[in-house]
Amino acid sequence: MALLHEIPAEALNNLSETTRTAIERLRRHQPEEVDFSGYPSNKLAAVLVLLYEKAGELRVLLTTRDKSLRAHPGQVALPGGKVDATDADLLETAYREAHEEVGLPRHYPHVYTVCTLRPYIASSKLLVTPVVALLTDLSILDTLVPSPGEVDRIFDHPLEAILDPSLAAKENLAPKGSEDWPYEDDFHCTSDVELPWLGNSTYRMHRFRSRAYAIKGLTSDILIAVAEIAYDRPPAYDRHAPNQLRTFAPILRILLEQVAVQDVVSGTSTPTPKVEVGVPSGLAQAVVNATK
Repeated sequence: MALLHEIPAEALNNLSETTRTAIERLRRHQPEEVDFSGYPSNKLAAVLVLLYEKAGELRVLLTTRDKSLRAHPGQVALPGGKVDATDADLLETAYREAHEEVGLPRHYPHVYTVCTLRPYIASSKLLVTPVVALLTDLSILDTLVPSPGEVDRIFDHPLEAILDPSLAAKENLAPKGSEDWPYEDDFHCTSDVELPWLGNSTYRMHRFRSRAYAIKGLTSDILIAVAEIAYDRPPAYDRHAPNQLRTFAPILRILLEQVAVQDVVSGTSTPTPKVEVGVPSGLAQAVVNATK
C-alpha cells in the first residue's frame, strides 16, 4: 500500500469544498502496483502535476516545450524529466525538474505532495511516474520563469475540462484552424492506433484544445487519470479504444519479454533491459503517433 501524504488542515482551509474533496480523493489514491525494478535507471523519469485553485476551480500547471528542441518542439508538457543519480527518489526528480524548468523553488513550504500515479511509457521509452502536488500560495506563480532552451511558455488549464472538454469554452483558447489547433472539433478529438505487437490491442490518443498547443499524448493520458480520480467520474467521451489495455502491468511485461528475447538472440550472458533494441515497429509507430 502506498504511503498517504499528510496535508495540514490549514493548507486546505481556504479551498472550496469541491477542491478539498478532489484533493482528498487523490491523496487516498492507491496506484497500480508495478515492479519496474528491472528497468534501467537511466530510463526512469517523473513529472510534476501541480494543482492549485483559482477562482474556485482546480487548475493544472503546464508548459510548452521550446521550439528549438529536437524532440517534440512546441508541444505541451508537464514539468519533469529523467531521474538523476543524485535524486533520492522519484518525488525529488519531479520537484528538481520543476525547479529547473519553471523556477518552482525547491522544498517550497506551500507545495504539498498529494499522491503518485502508476508509471506511463513515453515515446523515448522512459517510464514516467506522475507526482501530483497541491500549491496553496498562488503568489509564487508570478515568479515562475521558463528555462531558456527548454520551456517556451508556462500556462494552466482547468482540470475538470479534461473530463468535460466543453468547460474550456470560457478559456482564451488557441484559434481553430491555427497551428496550435488545426482540427475541426471545438474542444477535443481522438485517433486510434492499432497495436498488432500488443495482442492486437488498440490505443486511443486524446487531444484537448488549450490556450497554447494541443494537450495530447502522454500529458493527456496522465491528466485524464488525475481528473478521473479527483472528480470520481468518467470523462464525457469514450476514454479507451476497443480492446485497449487499461493497466500498465501487461505493457511492461511485454516490453521486458521482448528485451529478454533480444538478450537471448544477442547472446548476452547477463540479461539487461535494452529498450532501444528489439522493439517491434508497432510500438515504435504507436509512441510516435501518441505525440502527434
